[in-house]
Amino acid sequence: MSIRIFITGGTFDKEYNELNGQLYFKDTHILELLNLGRSRVDVDIRTLMMVDSLEMTDDDRSLIARQCQNAEEDKIIITHGTDTMSETAAVLAKETSGKTIVLTGAMIPYKFGSSDGLFNLGSALAFVQTLQPGVYVAMNGRYFNWDNVRKNKQTGGFEEINK
Repeated sequence: MSIRIFITGGTFDKEYNELNGQLYFKDTHILELLNLGRSRVDVDIRTLMMVDSLEMTDDDRSLIARQCQNAEEDKIIITHGTDTMSETAAVLAKETSGKTIVLTGAMIPYKFGSSDGLFNLGSALAFVQTLQPGVYVAMNGRYFNWDNVRKNKQTGGFEEINK
């Protein structure tokens, strides 16, 4: 069975507008990333939304949870903005069951050329295939349980809350 990948936006898929200097969404880069990484994993990609996670609403999170619960696949990756990834993970843990769900993102947009997105996506693909059912965050080569992770805004990395 394939792995479902849900796209929600976040830095992963941001583009840079050279005229006004702002970041914006155009389309997902996930297929490019999978091809670049020479992935041979069977995936089904669906775009749910293209938003910055700071602008994500409770309704958006409920939609993500419904889509995960209703997906045929029991292994799901969600690309997500890093600022509120743990908030969405908490909703998913409460509203879904019986599936392995891994949220991942990037600190630098893929289109910038020095993104951590390719590495994080590859890690998420490996983790979703090997972890037990539950909700996890995969960043920086590590996975974290949904209820024991936070983004450290000073270091730009993810860390366990209780070590």
